[in-house]
Amino acid sequence: MGRVSCERIIEIFGTDASRLLQTMTPRNISNIPYGRCFYTPVVDETGGMLNDPVGIRLARDRYWLSLADSDLLYWVNGLAYGLGLNVHVFEPDISPLAVQGPKAEELVSRVFGDSVRDIRFFHFREFSFLDKNLIVSRSGYSRQGGFEIYVDGSEAAEPLWDKLFELRNDLLVRAGGPNQIERIEAGLLSYGNDMSSLNNPYECGFDRFCHVETVDCIGRDSLLLIVEEGPIRKIRSFAIDGGPVSPCVENWPIIVNGEKVGDITSAIWSPNFKTNVALGMILASHWDDGTQVEVNIFGDLRRATVKVNSFI
Repeated sequence: MGRVSCERIIEIFGTDASRLLQTMTPRNISNIPYGRCFYTPVVDETGGMLNDPVGIRLARDRYWLSLADSDLLYWVNGLAYGLGLNVHVFEPDISPLAVQGPKAEELVSRVFGDSVRDIRFFHFREFSFLDKNLIVSRSGYSRQGGFEIYVDGSEAAEPLWDKLFELRNDLLVRAGGPNQIERIEAGLLSYGNDMSSLNNPYECGFDRFCHVETVDCIGRDSLLLIVEEGPIRKIRSFAIDGGPVSPCVENWPIIVNGEKVGDITSAIWSPNFKTNVALGMILASHWDDGTQVEVNIFGDLRRATVKVNSFI
């Protein structure tokens, strides 16, 4: 399956590019080599999540951040200016095109050749298309696996799209967007929906991407305090009983003994698991696996079960 992504790209280029990026994230980026993609929680001075882009190290002093739509560009430019760094921050004319699904490798190899099969997860290579060098990474917003093609300039976009569909033959390629059911089953978070600047990386389950004991970043003191005391809430998966729920267009309160203990932020009926699957933030007192809670869906109280692990 292919889809055009609504991601945006921020480029950070200059001799202080690594220093700026390290200021933005609690993840230690010092040992990330060229050719790698890396998940990058970006936080503010309170440790709150500003975005969760995938970083791409293009060269020693050049990075791309592929992120959910937000005003992060202004924050990054502000940090660069405030710190007096020798760096250029801008949005390049790059458009990510995601090819996802169990047959993605076969389709992409028909366009760029069999060497694309050798790209490891969260790695990338450059391939030529219409005399342009395009970055192709094995990554994407899907648990099925696939690739993201970073299209340089609009003049290559439509020919590449046409080429993918020209070579689809037996692969049943379709244009579409992220599969909401699979996203929630897999526990893939949506910035601005499941998390925001009111949440810190530890609440979002990003502990492994935080190295605040060894790096100096914005919000470090706040994050060290959270490490010491522990987060008071965390995102969990939930199974909500009953028939298919309506779209979760606003948070649904999670209730225990008449008291609110959290919020459901994403929910949908799963044909695979024959239940409503959901994501939500819940207090430490009720986040253990198997805990029984209720979810208030516009006055309809539904029984729900907390799951520490995602469904898939």
